[in-house]
Amino acid sequence: MAADPSASRLSPTNEPLWVRWVLILTGLVFMALFLALPLIAVFSEALRQGAGSYFQSLQSPDALSAIRLTLLVAAIAVPLNVVFGICASWAIAKFEFKGKAFLITLIDLPFSVSPVISGLVYVLLFGTGSVLGPWLKSYGIEILFAVPGIVLATIFVTFPFVARELIPLMQDQGTGNEEAALSLGASGWQTFWRVTLPNIKWGLLYGVLLCNARAMGEFGAVAVVSGKIRGQTTTMPLQVEMFYNEYQGTAAFALASLLALLALVTLVLKTALEWRFSDELAASGRGH
Repeated sequence: MAADPSASRLSPTNEPLWVRWVLILTGLVFMALFLALPLIAVFSEALRQGAGSYFQSLQSPDALSAIRLTLLVAAIAVPLNVVFGICASWAIAKFEFKGKAFLITLIDLPFSVSPVISGLVYVLLFGTGSVLGPWLKSYGIEILFAVPGIVLATIFVTFPFVARELIPLMQDQGTGNEEAALSLGASGWQTFWRVTLPNIKWGLLYGVLLCNARAMGEFGAVAVVSGKIRGQTTTMPLQVEMFYNEYQGTAAFALASLLALLALVTLVLKTALEWRFSDELAASGRGH
């Protein structure tokens, strides 16, 4: 049958040249206004008084304390979310059980709830007017306005990222490889370490990357539970706000530029992982 010549004219990829340029320029202008210009402004303000003032601002006690706390919270929250994400995705993708849809809904909950609300939930759970708060305080355990509260709030807002990357990946892979390994005499742990984990490694790294980026940049939930105690419970985003409100512009923009650099590194790694993951999927498709 002869090809219909009108089909090519109706194809969305065969628009007139001027339409393509309008779309491209619209995208470029949008990215310049809402992405490039703010980044340029942050770095230009941070370096306005010279590199010496920039590095001196980053070496101030408040800035160093905020950097250390941010790294500490991410170092605790991300591994815990990795464990949860692997367990949740394993259960959802490999097994059938009652409440499966409800579990998936709960995993998506932080995406639909404001971070400020999640912080208020912890205030209600561990505040002075709650049952748990005074009981824990009697044993010398401080949750609110301390590092544990910041860690809990960060875990809540970041726990969907790893699970949400692994669930569709595991569902696509099915259970054939695991069943084959078990039939050959492999134990459950051997199957996980030698079959399941290698198959999900790129998706896992991708989820860890997104989780870590959100953990270091979280503001709303941490602001509610931290108390913003200078030098003790201020993470990098909170310290940027404090510097700015105190008219320490160079220090605020210097710390903000460090967060921006972390975001750019995350973007580069994210792109690299996407390329590596797509190449591996293409290679496995050709193998089949």
